Amino acid sequence: MKEIIKNTVILTVITLISGVLLGFVHQVTESPIQEQQRLREEKACEAVFEEAESFDTSYEMPDDGVVSDFPADVIDKVIPALDQDGKVLGHVLTVTSGEGYGGDIQFMMGVSNDGELTGLEILSISETAGLGMKAREPEFLDQFAGKKAESLTYTKSGAAADNEIDAISGATITTKAMTNGVNAGLAYFHERLKEEGE
Repeated sequence: MKEIIKNTVILTVITLISGVLLGFVHQVTESPIQEQQRLREEKACEAVFEEAESFDTSYEMPDDGVVSDFPADVIDKVIPALDQDGKVLGHVLTVTSGEGYGGDIQFMMGVSNDGELTGLEILSISETAGLGMKAREPEFLDQFAGKKAESLTYTKSGAAADNEIDAISGATITTKAMTNGVNAGLAYFHERLKEEGE
């Protein structure tokens, strides 16, 4: 009986010490991690909206970011893109698409006040290597920049219209997830943000 009590006390002390150490490590690393996330977000904003002088990261979304026509996609964050005088040039949206083959795909997209896509930057993706992971390549992402349409579609036979994107060969699910995510962002922009920039 004494041995059981002794072992229980030892395990309790080890658990308490481990908990305190983990709490300490969390406090020490939390701030640097948040700073790295902020820098990553800032860099992505600059990549998708090059014309902007600054970005209003304090902007608070007025809703939950759900677009009714796109139930698998969520607008996580909206950041107004500003010129040197503080005038809104457009918005950078962080979108999470739940339709990826390997799980969620999160990306940022820029949309100017006139509804033109200014760029895309993938933040996180875990698609199949050599197939869906090609979504990170400029050959795919650069197709979106300069598109000005209410919604986009993808094709396997070569984009011929202004609203078409070439699908990634062998990765139709990834292409669909990205295209639907962009369409959700465009719908959100046209329904809830367009008037802010006018």
